[in-house]
Amino acid sequence: MNGAPLASAPSMQTLTLLGATGSIGRSTLEVVALHPERYQIFALSAHRNVPLLAQQCVRFNARYAVVSQEREAEQLHQLLRQQGASLPTEVLVGAQALCTVAAHPQVDTVMAAIVGAAGLPSTLAAAQAGKRILLANKEALVMSGSLMMQTVHEHGATLLPVDSEHNAVFQSLPAEPGSLRTKGVARIILTASGGPFLHYPLSALAQVTPAQACKHPNWSMGQKISVDSATMMNKGLELIEACWLFEARPEQVDILIHPQSIIHSLVSYVDGSVLAQLGNPDMRTPIAHALAWPQRIAAGVAPLDLTAVAALHFQPLDLARFPAVRLATEAMNQGGTSPALLNAANEVAVEAFLQGRLRFDQIAWVNEQVLTQVASTAADTLQQILAADELARHQALLCMARISSP
Repeated sequence: MNGAPLASAPSMQTLTLLGATGSIGRSTLEVVALHPERYQIFALSAHRNVPLLAQQCVRFNARYAVVSQEREAEQLHQLLRQQGASLPTEVLVGAQALCTVAAHPQVDTVMAAIVGAAGLPSTLAAAQAGKRILLANKEALVMSGSLMMQTVHEHGATLLPVDSEHNAVFQSLPAEPGSLRTKGVARIILTASGGPFLHYPLSALAQVTPAQACKHPNWSMGQKISVDSATMMNKGLELIEACWLFEARPEQVDILIHPQSIIHSLVSYVDGSVLAQLGNPDMRTPIAHALAWPQRIAAGVAPLDLTAVAALHFQPLDLARFPAVRLATEAMNQGGTSPALLNAANEVAVEAFLQGRLRFDQIAWVNEQVLTQVASTAADTLQQILAADELARHQALLCMARISSP
């Protein structure tokens, strides 16, 4: 030994995982399982996949499980009873229960992985309770950017990005606090695979099926985010998210097509340096980074073999093919509730597409109609944001009704 002090053992983190049965939730539990000495599951939540939630509760000895409706709660009770009476899991129901387990005094860290606007109240509750928040739910920040960031700062919460792109930017920025200007940052560059229709004939997009749209070339994701990747709305929402996370203006954020998804994002500096984070397209890497930050832990991900990759390819973003990015930029520039309006319209349109009630090429049209027809207002409170969300959803349904009318 050289006399250097021994590193102290990491303290146990108590974790609430919101959205446990989705792709991010499952990946998070895979990482947690590799490090039982570091992480203890406090609460898990799910929307519909009750059988998987029951398995997760048993495996990770969760104290609480939260489901959406009473019928799911009864199903979960039955499945847990089949596992034996000694299980400690208490079943809770509804949106308020999500806020309760996110803000619970015994919780250190909250993985916010509920898809869409439904994840906003619980993520905000975690911020109000000063928690360490691992943000995988980009929509929460898109909808409530100013309110969320203000709440994080006022209550001493820690917000760590889990989206692979924002996690890559976070890793590529200097650790010290300060603005992009004081850090010498010229531009933030988010990479995008381009999804399954990067080279698809534009004239054929009207015939795209949900199965085709959900078949991402690199990532394994849920249906909603897979469709967003196909339309590039996910990149538009990520542009808005990046502006809030890194205090950037929309014109400081570029999007670069990189079909291999090896470089997850880059930061360009005023001296000509460009720093990038590379890795295999596996969400366990940013999840592990956020869980352990500022330390590092194994994620169970295979090392990146650059000799196998051999070459990296890039191309500019085609806004004619992907109008969603233009809409997101406009919404961010408009401010107020505009990002929430866009997000709500998109959730309605994507759901309609997945259900066969809207063509793929009509998703962007519905989004633009709502953003144009619904006036942006102040977004200072959760009530204002949720009211705008509801209004936009109603307007999106009206727009789709006009499409289907003879």
